[in-house]
Amino acid sequence: MSHVKTLQSLFKRYRRPGDIVFAWVILIFSVFLLSQITQQTAYTSGKSIVTQPRFWPAVALIGMTVFAVFHLLGSALSERISGRWQEIWLWVSSLEYAAWFIAYAAVVPYLGYLPSTVAFAVLLVLRVGYRSRAALVGSVASAVVIVVLFKTILQVKLPAGKFYEALPAGLRQIMLTYF
Repeated sequence: MSHVKTLQSLFKRYRRPGDIVFAWVILIFSVFLLSQITQQTAYTSGKSIVTQPRFWPAVALIGMTVFAVFHLLGSALSERISGRWQEIWLWVSSLEYAAWFIAYAAVVPYLGYLPSTVAFAVLLVLRVGYRSRAALVGSVASAVVIVVLFKTILQVKLPAGKFYEALPAGLRQIMLTYF
């Protein structure tokens, strides 16, 4: 069996739909970051170039920009593949889960950690299409385990919910301490 490859087969490009859009986004982003290097880093007089706080970030951003240009050239010179907009829609639709997380983080200070975690676990299970009783019970159970693990066992300090203030005194203290 031979493992000899030609130079052309080593550098064969497998293009995907949306590749040209990705290449442009990365190039624009890297040029933007490179343009901000003087405002975000400092120059210290009396130090060699390699020990400057700006040197290694600049090396990384210059490399990122150069390789982004190569990626854009490779994408522009490759054959066009259909399905670009479906691929871009997939990228955009995946941002929905970031919005779910932001909503969750916004709700926790009001409802508290336990009710928010249980509610969002159930909502996300429903969002992805699971409707069975086992899936819903499993999401509630996993949410409770997560809360107990983080709040009680690991003792992570999380904001108490305003909802907890409406509870009776004994229950409020338990919820604030353990949930």
